[in-house]
Amino acid sequence: MTESEIKRVAVEVAGRQLSFETGWLARQAGGSVVVRYGDTMVLVTATASEGPREGIDFFPLTCDFEEKMYAAGKIPGGFFKREGRPGERAIHSARLMDRPIRPLFPKGFRNDVQVIATVLSADQENDPAILAINGASAALTISNIPFSGPIAAVRVALIDGELVTNPTQTQLDAGGQLDLVVAASDDAIVMVEAGAKEIAEERVLEALDRAHEEIRRIIRTQRELAGTAAKPKTEVPPAQVDQELVAAVRQQALPLVSEALAHPEKLMREDALHQVTLRVAPAFAQSHPDRAQEIEEAVAFLIKDEVRRRTLEESRRVDGRGLRDIRPLRAAVGLLPRTHGSGLFQRGQTQVLSVATLGTGEDEQIIDDLTKRTRKRFMHHYSFPPFSVGEVRPLRSPGRREIGHGLLAERALEAVLPDESVFPYTIRLVSEVLESNGSTSMASVCASTLALMDAGVPIKAPVSGISIGLVTDDRGKTALLTDIQGVEDAMGDMDFKVAGTRAGVTAVQLDIKVKGLSREIMAQAFAAAREARLKILDVMTQAIAEPRPNLSPYAPRIITIEINPDRIREVIGPGGKVINKITAETGVKIDIEQDGKVHVASADEDAAKRAIKMIEDIVREVKLNEIFTGRVTRLMNFGAFVEVLPGKEGLVHISELGDGERVNRVEDVVKVGDEMQVRVKEIDNMGRINLTKRLTPGPEDARPRPREGGPRGDDRRHRPEGGGGHRRRRPDARGDQRGPRPE
Repeated sequence: MTESEIKRVAVEVAGRQLSFETGWLARQAGGSVVVRYGDTMVLVTATASEGPREGIDFFPLTCDFEEKMYAAGKIPGGFFKREGRPGERAIHSARLMDRPIRPLFPKGFRNDVQVIATVLSADQENDPAILAINGASAALTISNIPFSGPIAAVRVALIDGELVTNPTQTQLDAGGQLDLVVAASDDAIVMVEAGAKEIAEERVLEALDRAHEEIRRIIRTQRELAGTAAKPKTEVPPAQVDQELVAAVRQQALPLVSEALAHPEKLMREDALHQVTLRVAPAFAQSHPDRAQEIEEAVAFLIKDEVRRRTLEESRRVDGRGLRDIRPLRAAVGLLPRTHGSGLFQRGQTQVLSVATLGTGEDEQIIDDLTKRTRKRFMHHYSFPPFSVGEVRPLRSPGRREIGHGLLAERALEAVLPDESVFPYTIRLVSEVLESNGSTSMASVCASTLALMDAGVPIKAPVSGISIGLVTDDRGKTALLTDIQGVEDAMGDMDFKVAGTRAGVTAVQLDIKVKGLSREIMAQAFAAAREARLKILDVMTQAIAEPRPNLSPYAPRIITIEINPDRIREVIGPGGKVINKITAETGVKIDIEQDGKVHVASADEDAAKRAIKMIEDIVREVKLNEIFTGRVTRLMNFGAFVEVLPGKEGLVHISELGDGERVNRVEDVVKVGDEMQVRVKEIDNMGRINLTKRLTPGPEDARPRPREGGPRGDDRRHRPEGGGGHRRRRPDARGDQRGPRPE
């Protein structure tokens, strides 16, 4: 390898250089590019098999996003100390790579294609996922793999009212109203993923325009790289179609297809369409032997063509709805008696049950990936069991689609959650798809909103979502479809999901099967989605108009107090002794934050209040003349120590133990464990507490007590510094407390 073999191009984006380099690393891959932005570097490779995979009717594309912990100077946790199953962020990044490039391969291309993005360096400011999308396009563009690119991607955020291209992680952490990832070709948008805080659709469109301007510049840079480093493309032979056979199958099957499509119920329609092939095939068995697969493909093409023709020419959908009609809606709450909150949402034959569970700070998810270690208090998980579509298959861990749908709904709902200072709970939502016939992700948004309100979570506003579809033809005719069902998703050209409140958008996800989407169509889709969203919200609020005022009796009650941060150590105690005692006696959970916030959680509200009182007593300052009922903890020859508050002791001098009479021995009047009423007589300048049994202050309290000596000794000499239970301790390097330090 020589310097002349290394090709490098760069473009400035948002004041930082985005570079593409090839000819140096991974040269045996079909295409290999290193993308760098700041100190984040991602190696992206694209490789295809030599021939098509036989017997499949789909394009076998695989995209992987590999987070290497060394990229951020970290060692993986766990026993094996190496990277394992990718986390949710990595899986989401892989999906962001896949979705914009998938529509850009030749129709009928069946070679296995694998695109792998490996994060080599992560500066924790510039998102490697954006680099991976750009790198995937660049690697495919310079490879021998047929690809109708390039495309490019940027992130646009709305921060303090200003649109910011490719914001840093620090900027995003500071908060904003919109976080938008856009991928596009020169001409049109091909993929959108966004989270927002109830912003207007027009503002999202403005951000898309800004993104497209930057994308065109990045695409020009990729083309510059391809001009010096591209390999010749593999020729893909056009699919050989026997037009006479197709015409014959059409004539035979069209009446049967029309009859089958008339079934409004999904399973009946699917069964009827399956029967079409079984009925048509025998008619061609003698004239076209050994061509069963071609006949099956011809029937499938006819079904798709007829569905699209009816939509475009007759404005008639498979189930008889108009283009803007929503299927029948149903919403219900409180279905599950022992959960913290539950909601059921049904739209046609799509049915989702969501369940809300409230927890404490201990239940937060710790995120340890290439970003800075964080804690996550809100989680939305999506489950898609096989029975939801009438199938049988083994149950496995969540797939990429399930994780992606869960994160989409999580993003849609996050904007309306109460601040942690108002509602200090960890929140987990699980959406169980019970029936599926299109857009279960948006149904999970609706069901989860219902579950949150049923659980008494004070959300700012209810959120609903809808999916808008698209059908186009070669003549430029288009039809937008509100609330697409499964067959329209499979045979249409777009799945445009929009979630939001009455005030604005909270999440967007766009996937298309054509080469791009114009701004005009996107504006129309946003308008259709808003119209449908408001109708759905009307139905949802009939089931529950606002969050319940009280939590479920089975949910933990969290009471929050604030203490002086300097007193946290006293609440915890040496080795956790004090806090463990409180939790053992009350059964509560206690979370203490560094700023002094103390969260006490328990399903038993009385137990939480008892724990709070114990904590308040620990940090409470004793006042002069305050009266306590205390317990005698130890005896000395000069008096008895009495615990007046947890961890706080005071001395009742021997002269204060008698009722006006002299006491010769402390043991004659009290023993350890006795309870006695005492009054705070004095708090000296070292914080030591002196007590008396005389509950009413007298004139003698104003006179200083004479120095004791003789057989009883000097109490100041016998007591450690800071007596009365306030033993001054020297913290070691770990923050633990060591033993008393004598005067």
